[in-house]
Amino acid sequence: MAKSLIIAEKPSVAADIARALGGFARHADYFESDRYVLSSAIGHLLERTLSWIAEPGHALIAWDDADYPRALLTISDPPPAFYYRGRRELLNRPSIAIVGSRNATPQGMDNAEAFAATLSGAGFTIVSGLALGIDTAAHRGGLSAGGSSIAVIGTGPDRIYPSANRDLGQRLAADGGLLSEFPLGTPPLPANFPRRNRLLSGLSRGVLVVEATLASGSLITARFAAEQGREVFAIPGSIHSPFSKGSHRLIKEGAKLVETARDVIEELGGAAPPEGAQMEVPAPEMQADTGRVFKALGHDPAGVGALTARTGLAAGAVSVALVELELSGRITALPGGAEAGLAIICPSFAH
Repeated sequence: MAKSLIIAEKPSVAADIARALGGFARHADYFESDRYVLSSAIGHLLERTLSWIAEPGHALIAWDDADYPRALLTISDPPPAFYYRGRRELLNRPSIAIVGSRNATPQGMDNAEAFAATLSGAGFTIVSGLALGIDTAAHRGGLSAGGSSIAVIGTGPDRIYPSANRDLGQRLAADGGLLSEFPLGTPPLPANFPRRNRLLSGLSRGVLVVEATLASGSLITARFAAEQGREVFAIPGSIHSPFSKGSHRLIKEGAKLVETARDVIEELGGAAPPEGAQMEVPAPEMQADTGRVFKALGHDPAGVGALTARTGLAAGAVSVALVELELSGRITALPGGAEAGLAIICPSFAH
């Protein structure tokens, strides 16, 4: 599509781009002696932006656009315009943000993906930040079973960061959405990520912190959520794990402790399931020995030998119970550990 045709079809597009590039105007005084250089740079970026908008599935969405998220209009500092790749109809569906540490534990990753899959199946669009760790698991869970997910990124819309998530980013652009308030070509500057976190929470009805250290950026998202009047949820973990310290602090400060995705759905009042979405299937009842082993496991990882001692069951009976629990998704077995040759069993609380 020719650039002139874009402007003819939507006369406000130039104004939208001007809003998105507003940062340059604010700093114009610093370039008083080089106005030509500044003008040329802005002109080049304008040309690139017009070309980018012309691509299928790409859009620059401003305040006056029908697809601008109504949820963002309720926060104190919504972006006047943002770049978007993907399914525009997702922008005004009920959403929940799922966030947490980049250096997540296997249990945290499992919980993030399972919670996201169930919430997506219940009709929520999963919003996260495309970072490694919990964000990655949340997006994957959101896209599973015909669900949806949006990534709010801290770079320009033409860049996917980190590079390890390039394939996931492309899938989000095709089946979900990628949203950025930063101009084309913007690199992953450290200051961009805390800033974009207000949009993660602003798009959503609530924020779920799956696993977080005290230094995790997900605590910034939770703070924004509280300031914006959104619900804040946190999954508890071991009192001995540094990966749970941030979540526990949030709970102490008033975040709602959740153990299942159903807890979140009930608190938010649910959302209409999208057509074709798969709802959560209740887990089958456990046999007596299996329930005994699961109860003995508690909330912390444990070895097979420890479980045998706690339950008083024969080693063979414990092994059979563990197989049943793993097949049902209630536990995850990790190789190695304190007991040589035996697995470390981690409980999973997403169901």
